[in-house]
Amino acid sequence: MSNSTNTFETLDTRLGGGAVPSEGAHRGAEERGDVSKRREGSVQPPNNVTADGLDPDATPWAASDTASQKARLGGTAHRLGSLDALESEAIHIIREVVAEFERPALLFSGGKDSVVMLHLATKAFWPGRVPFPVLHVDTGHNFPEVIEFRDRTVARLGLRLVVGSVQEYIDRGELSERADGTRNPLQTVPLLESINSNRFDAVFGGGRRDEDKARAKERILSLRDEFGQWDPRNQRPELWNLYNGRHTVGQHVRAFPISNWTELDVWRYIERENIDLPGLYYAHERQVFSRDGMWRAVGDVSLPTVKETVETRTVRYRTVGDMSCTGAVESDAATVAAVVREVALSTLTERGATRADDRISEAAMEDRKKDGYF
Repeated sequence: MSNSTNTFETLDTRLGGGAVPSEGAHRGAEERGDVSKRREGSVQPPNNVTADGLDPDATPWAASDTASQKARLGGTAHRLGSLDALESEAIHIIREVVAEFERPALLFSGGKDSVVMLHLATKAFWPGRVPFPVLHVDTGHNFPEVIEFRDRTVARLGLRLVVGSVQEYIDRGELSERADGTRNPLQTVPLLESINSNRFDAVFGGGRRDEDKARAKERILSLRDEFGQWDPRNQRPELWNLYNGRHTVGQHVRAFPISNWTELDVWRYIERENIDLPGLYYAHERQVFSRDGMWRAVGDVSLPTVKETVETRTVRYRTVGDMSCTGAVESDAATVAAVVREVALSTLTERGATRADDRISEAAMEDRKKDGYF
C-alpha cells in the first residue's frame, strides 16, 4: 500500500499537485542549490586547487585532466580546443596500438613530425618510459645536426634505437646508387628488413594527410601485406574512430596518429609544448646553391655543378630529409612564433615546396608507398 501511496505522490508532484516533498527531496534541492552556487563562482575552490581550477600537484602531462578537474569543481562545461582535441586523438591511437599489438616501434628521424610523435608517446605513458623502441633508416645523406639531435634525444629518454643503414646495403651490393644522387627512395628495403628482423607488427609514422595526396588516401591504421606493400584500393573503414588492427603472420600495420594534423597544427603544438628541434628548422646562414627552384645545401653529398653559384643566404628548412634532395627556403623566422606566422601564410605544403624526391613523377609518393615506403 505504501508503494502505491509513494507512486501517487510522485505522479501528483510531476503534475504540479500539492504533495508534500519528502526529506530526501529537501536534501536533493539543497544539493542542487550548492551546485548552482558553485557554478556561479560563489564557492571558493579547495586549498589544493589554484584560482583557475587546476590542481598544482597534477602531472603536467595530463592536459586532458583540465576539463575533468573543472567539471569536478562545478566549472562551466567547455569543448576542447583544436590542439587539445588533436593531442587527445593521437594519444588515444598510440595507446590503442600498444594495447593491441605485441611489438610496436616508432619511426624516428629527428625531423619535426617524428619529434612531435615521440613527445606524444612520452605523454601517453608518463610517468613510465615509452614502451617500444624507435627505428631510423639512415641513408648516409642525413644532415649531421639532425643525427646528433636524434642520438641526444634517444639517450635523454633512455630509448632503444634500431638503425637500418642504406650505406651497408650499398656496400654489400644489395642496393645501387641512383643516377640523380638521392638515396631517399633507397630506404624501402632497409626499412622492410628492419621491420622483419625485429618482428615489429606495428610501426608508428609521422605522415600527415595534408602533405601529399597519396598520404591523404591512407587510413590511420594502414595494413601492409607480407611483402610490406600497401594497396590503396584495399583499405579498411574507420567509422566512429574504430581502428581495425587485424593482421596475419608476416603482415604488419603502419599507424599514423597525427594523420589529421596540418603543418600549422604541428608548429602550434611545438610552440605550446616548448618542444626542442634541430636548429636547421629556424633561420640561419648557410652556403647554398639554386637547383630546380630550390636552395640546396653545400655538403659532401650535395655539391654544385660548375654552372651553379654558391651563395650564403639566411634560410631554414621546413622538412628534413636527405641533404641531396631537401631544399631550404629563404626565411628570417628564427623563433617558433615567427615560424608559426610564416607557415600560416604559406600556400604550399612543405614537401611540395622543398622535396626533390617528390618531383620525380606525379605519383612519386604513392609509387614508393605501394612498395613499402613510409
